[in-house]
Amino acid sequence: RREYKVECSTGLPQVNFREGITKRVDFNYLHKKQSGGSGQYGRVIGHMEPMTREEVQEHGGKEFVFVNDCIGNSMPPEYISAVEKGFEEQVKEGLLVGYPILGIKVTLTDGQAHAVDSSELAFRLAAKGAFREAFRKASPIVLEPIMAVQVEVPDEYQGPAVGSINKRRGIIQDTEMRDGYSIVRCLVPLAEMFGYTTTLRSLTQAKGEFSMEFHEYSPMNKGDQKKLEDEYEKKRQEKNKN
Repeated sequence: RREYKVECSTGLPQVNFREGITKRVDFNYLHKKQSGGSGQYGRVIGHMEPMTREEVQEHGGKEFVFVNDCIGNSMPPEYISAVEKGFEEQVKEGLLVGYPILGIKVTLTDGQAHAVDSSELAFRLAAKGAFREAFRKASPIVLEPIMAVQVEVPDEYQGPAVGSINKRRGIIQDTEMRDGYSIVRCLVPLAEMFGYTTTLRSLTQAKGEFSMEFHEYSPMNKGDQKKLEDEYEKKRQEKNKN
């Protein structure tokens, strides 16, 4: 602002959360709309379930998998791709806090079409509606990024360093003593690491340092998840007003 005379908004860096489901649920959803002339009609039937990390890897790292298990022609084959597209679009923005959904498998087992009113659009909207309805029943959760952190401090500062990690909801994996230094390896939520550089410098008289890299996404505790959901809902309502 001083150098370039530009107004700016400052705040904490944003964390890229994710969403997920924790149990299998069935869906049987009908999208039906009539407003003069040809309408919209599409029914989709099936189930959605969470995938383990191993299952995601088995599918080449894909976080969304669609399976067509329809038998016969009750579900016209030409609409299958529209159904898949509808589900795929919906998983890009979750319903809890608006972040992408990880590790989800959708299986289509049946459907129903109308001779006149069915279309690709109708089935795409049916899929999106089915997902929104089923997602709420699948015990959805918010996932937060967990970082693998390595802290190196002189031996005399090991205690304060470990304490600072514990205060940040960190989990100590192991410690190592090497040439007068203590190396602490731990897992810490990314949201808790903002400002840690200043904290560590203060605790160690600028003699400590740390590095970190992404480790995994892990379920957030219910209290923090509720706060995020409330903030997201508030922003969504304000956006709708405008």
